[in-house]
Amino acid sequence: MVLISKSSAETFRIGRILGEGLKAGDVVALTGELGSGKTCLTQGIACGLGVPENYAVTSPTFTLINEYPGREAALFHVDLYRLQGAADLADTGYEEYLSGGGVMVIEWAEKIRGAVPDGAFCVALTYLEENVRKMELSGCRDRIGRWERILKEGGC
Repeated sequence: MVLISKSSAETFRIGRILGEGLKAGDVVALTGELGSGKTCLTQGIACGLGVPENYAVTSPTFTLINEYPGREAALFHVDLYRLQGAADLADTGYEEYLSGGGVMVIEWAEKIRGAVPDGAFCVALTYLEENVRKMELSGCRDRIGRWERILKEGGC
């Protein structure tokens, strides 16, 4: 599925709709250059998962992983910007978070392609213009088809 977002509010909305359809154990692998909207999309996913508004969902560039409570599943927000590759994951607790019963969103997933679990939802974000982003979603066809229908109908 390919989506075009024309604003950060629209990117957030798309993330919220995606988040509403995620469940414990899901992994969302985000790829794209700096400024392509990965954190904004993650903030929307957090909203869709029911992370309380009083939590500021920010990119964990220095801590690598932030955990937020959600309605039915925690959000594990991973930022791999500072890592060189999959070999650097050993000391992060990545494996424990994968089996931790929450939803994992990985920014800069291209740095660990071989360590992204099979069945992950992949979102490739591309910076097109100042406020315009392209998002290419791949993964489970049934669930992506459901998101596509919801988005075409204007969202929830």
